[in-house]
Amino acid sequence: MKGTPSARACSLAVACALAIGSLAGAPLAASLPVAGELIASSAAPAEQWIPGTARAFRISYWSDGAGEQRSPVSGAVYLPGGAPPPGGWPIIAWAHGTVGLADHCAPSISGRSERDLGYLEAWLDEGYAIVASDYPGLGGPGVHPYLNGRIAAHGVIDAVRAARAAEPALSRSWVAVGQSQGGHAALFTARLAPGRAPELDFRGAVATGAPSQLEALIPALGPWFPEIGQPGLTVFVTYLLASVRASHPEADVDSYLTPLGRSVVADAERLCYSAQRDRVSGIALGSLFSRQLTTVPFFSAVREVVEVPVDGYERPYMIAQGGLDGTVWAPLTEILASRMRAAQQPLTLRYYPAEGHDSTMPASLEDSLPFVRELFRG
Repeated sequence: MKGTPSARACSLAVACALAIGSLAGAPLAASLPVAGELIASSAAPAEQWIPGTARAFRISYWSDGAGEQRSPVSGAVYLPGGAPPPGGWPIIAWAHGTVGLADHCAPSISGRSERDLGYLEAWLDEGYAIVASDYPGLGGPGVHPYLNGRIAAHGVIDAVRAARAAEPALSRSWVAVGQSQGGHAALFTARLAPGRAPELDFRGAVATGAPSQLEALIPALGPWFPEIGQPGLTVFVTYLLASVRASHPEADVDSYLTPLGRSVVADAERLCYSAQRDRVSGIALGSLFSRQLTTVPFFSAVREVVEVPVDGYERPYMIAQGGLDGTVWAPLTEILASRMRAAQQPLTLRYYPAEGHDSTMPASLEDSLPFVRELFRG
């Protein structure tokens, strides 16, 4: 997969830094960049601004990619109008939904969907700055580790650090908000942020349409999986398989796939969401598989990547779920929530009579906006 010019430049910078450190006889660890360190910032093109933006810029920064290796990550920052409040603009760290695995799918490169623009405008109108990571592997080196919650969370957290280095008018106080893949990332962020970035003032998180229990669902897939007419789910599965294949060769993903399955998963590495959805339209999910996904190496790899922790949350967080969401199923979210409640976590759960996967975003604003206001007041 070819990277963008900026990503290739960042990769070259890493190689040069390591080489210089080795030639100088310095310890290799001393040459590694710091997580959250700003690499560069530049003005974002006006056609990619969120409505209501007063100023926007792109950033590149260091975070942890596949294999927890330090790598450059891209993102963007959007500032509201007017003067910043005392202490600076409070931050919404936006974790975007599924866009694809290829570099050109990154939102700071390809632009944001109309769905996201309308939703993010509501947060800007509240007087929050928005810091939006592309996630490691999108717009940067390597295959994007799709639905690897820990790595995505590191990208979200480190984006806030880098954004504050680029813009002095940003506050220390921040909240993570995410949809779908980003909802999954927001939950991991809620758990990891206090420990990873103690210098910041993390207040909590909002996760909408967040997939969970995938470690139980994925092994159920196989040749006999019934056709349920959900191409969105098929897209997510193919992205996850492509990511696991790249990051966990011991899982031997190809051995589970039919020739059609291998072709579709290969396409997942290069096609952005809408194109991959067209690619799988009319293809039964079960037809991708030659056998059940039940062996220990595969199950262990998937579980390591996607399983949402049910305890260890120090800050309040809200999960918003569409009752009729055909992509992220409400019963699976209820299982997650029940386990979190049993662990006495600071969870607020809300359901909405929204049919589409993305419909939960606008429907939940009536609750998520006041929820976040209270977080910043606390």
